[in-house]
Amino acid sequence: MNDVPLSVLFSILGLLIIFSGFFSSSETGMMSLNRYRLRHLVKSKHRGAERAASLLEKPDRLIGTILTGNNLVNFAAAALATIISQRLWPDNPDLAVFVNTILFTLVVLIFAELTPKTLAAIAPEKIAFPAAPILAGLQWMLYPFVWLVNTIANALLRLIRVDVNNPTPDSLSTEELRTVVREAGVMIPSRHKHMLLSILDLEKMTINDIMVPRSDVVGIDLDDDEDTILEQLRSTEHTRMPVYRGELNQVVGVLHTRNVSRFLNNGHKLRDGIIESCREPYFIPENTPLHTQLFNFQKNQRRIGLVVDEYGDIQGICTLEDILEEIVGEFTTDVAAASSPDVHPQADGSYLIDGTGFVRDINRALGWELPTDGPKTFSGLIVETLEFIPDSPVCLKLQNYRIEIVDIADNMVRTARVTLAR
Repeated sequence: MNDVPLSVLFSILGLLIIFSGFFSSSETGMMSLNRYRLRHLVKSKHRGAERAASLLEKPDRLIGTILTGNNLVNFAAAALATIISQRLWPDNPDLAVFVNTILFTLVVLIFAELTPKTLAAIAPEKIAFPAAPILAGLQWMLYPFVWLVNTIANALLRLIRVDVNNPTPDSLSTEELRTVVREAGVMIPSRHKHMLLSILDLEKMTINDIMVPRSDVVGIDLDDDEDTILEQLRSTEHTRMPVYRGELNQVVGVLHTRNVSRFLNNGHKLRDGIIESCREPYFIPENTPLHTQLFNFQKNQRRIGLVVDEYGDIQGICTLEDILEEIVGEFTTDVAAASSPDVHPQADGSYLIDGTGFVRDINRALGWELPTDGPKTFSGLIVETLEFIPDSPVCLKLQNYRIEIVDIADNMVRTARVTLAR
């Protein structure tokens, strides 16, 4: 080595540092690859992705190859740096060792570790894909040594009860998938992001959360006189209506208003025509998850169902549209909902809110965080907070919301004024 010029030694040392940086960046790049994007690229026949995916199928071999190459290069560079320092300070070997240790550590840390690994972490595909064929060749060349090292390492891992043959799966939980969607940024438009999150939320919601309560159900009572029924048929804004006798629990069926002309123009008796045109009622348990009921609507080819409790009493109705609105947002075809919303902003900054309004809809409309794990309606939330049914206007504070009961009727809060507490 004493006959080799220092310029050649420095060139070899620089080349070894480059090799060390290659192995360091390759390790970080391969381990930082997005597994889901990698699978997508493999399906698209991306050659670099295919090679990288093949190497990642056995991560122990890949890591063994990278670490073997990196350590060989680093040890060779350290030995060569020692020789260079001794050539530079032949009369003071202690100074040579000290300077070599400091300078070589800084050079390796900056040029062979920190910079390449940071670059690979920021752009893993640009590093991992070109490096994949090189690593595959090295894995084949170093296979006997890598196999021996991996065998010893895996045996040590088994001693601490780590099964290297069953790594942690890449599957995501619902909450993890929800986080992925939220953090997708501009890659997914905000409207699509909202729809995806709404689909995931379907499993946490039941029919009871979105049904039209019994008190708001509009139907045809066969016990009414014919003029009343005719006027209701002419003025209705609903496509499908439950038909019953006296009260909703005595349901006869569900009438599609497009069938009305069949019996009105053919001389049928009104009530007989309604009964003949009705479809048998379809009942839904109130605690059915929304994603399950969406499938059931499709399976049974129904669009509306009567929601029943555990005793078989009808609690309200739920339609296919109600579930779809939870995914895509409110439709504009519901004239009744558009003309009488539950929330009425006031000039003083307060809000008049209908007691029959759903807490979830109020939160969504105003960006509030009223509790949704209890009663579904605003009136029910107030009554649960008070722990009694008020018989006169009272005021209460719920979290940061000041609530003033304005109107009470039929044992429920009809209207309340809400002001945000400062």
